[in-house]
Amino acid sequence: MVDAAERLLREGKAAFSMRDLAVEAGVSFATPFNQFGSKAAIMEALSARRIDAMEARFAAAAPLISAVARVLLAVDTAAAVMLEEPDVNRAVMGWLGASSPAPGQVWARSTALWALALGAGEGLIPSRREQALRLLPKQLAFAFRGVLSFWTAGELPGGLLAPEARDIASTLLLAFNDPSPEVIG
Repeated sequence: MVDAAERLLREGKAAFSMRDLAVEAGVSFATPFNQFGSKAAIMEALSARRIDAMEARFAAAAPLISAVARVLLAVDTAAAVMLEEPDVNRAVMGWLGASSPAPGQVWARSTALWALALGAGEGLIPSRREQALRLLPKQLAFAFRGVLSFWTAGELPGGLLAPEARDIASTLLLAFNDPSPEVIG
């Protein structure tokens, strides 16, 4: 079902109906409703697929020592995933910004990605590390989502998605980064 939704989005059919989805998937009209309940839930599943790709690529990258370097790698990885299929991902992001009858899991999934990137907080100021690990994952999720919203709306060109996201992540990290020479290296 999610594959069928993705195919419709690739064809530029972001306004597809559940009936269109059923036809594309080759299933009965009721099946999309039975499996997902709503188009918003299907879009959330597509978002989860993107976050899964971001996590997998991040995990497969060469290990980095500092939390700051890992967060910036996660930013670059997340932006690259979004830019691979901009039309599909803009459609998904547009739906995620719409009101939904039930809360989704996108924020929690995104927060988990940034927590993964921060790891144990290596290279962060030791006295502020616990605070950083508690606050930064959520704040990084907010920040990346904010940059994505401007990209989704067409106000931010694709070439600036990663640089702008890196800038905001770097700004958030400034309060917690240990600038000691032995930590930076």
